[in-house]
Amino acid sequence: MEITLIKKTDHDLLRTLFLKERQATFYWLDPATFQLNDFDRNTKDEVILVARIGGIPVGFISIWMRDRFIHHLYVDQQYHGKGIGTALLKAAIDKTSLPITLKCLENNTKAAIFYEKKGFTIKERGRSEHGAYIVFELTENMN
Repeated sequence: MEITLIKKTDHDLLRTLFLKERQATFYWLDPATFQLNDFDRNTKDEVILVARIGGIPVGFISIWMRDRFIHHLYVDQQYHGKGIGTALLKAAIDKTSLPITLKCLENNTKAAIFYEKKGFTIKERGRSEHGAYIVFELTENMN
């Protein structure tokens, strides 16, 4: 696996991955909430790192650099449990600095557990149109 900055040729695959993974992850929301072109709008002006296996994108992380905020982290479900999410987090931390934050919907329990295992702590909680969320913060190197 390699991690690189996004390439122009990645956009079509990542749009599809973003749509598919959000529909699966946020199962409690209407799937029509998500659109193929959301990727471009939701990652505008963010640094995007892409995980590749055999040159093919299998996941990505997007970072709002000014705030050291991880906006999106998605890995194709068939590649879950293979260390790709962890590698993308490490690459994002290398690209920015600590502390780094992210927001996770509480209903996304799999992700919340993942971030806690990596050493993220709860900074605050709130509510959005999609439900209750947690703001996680990492202040030290990951576990």
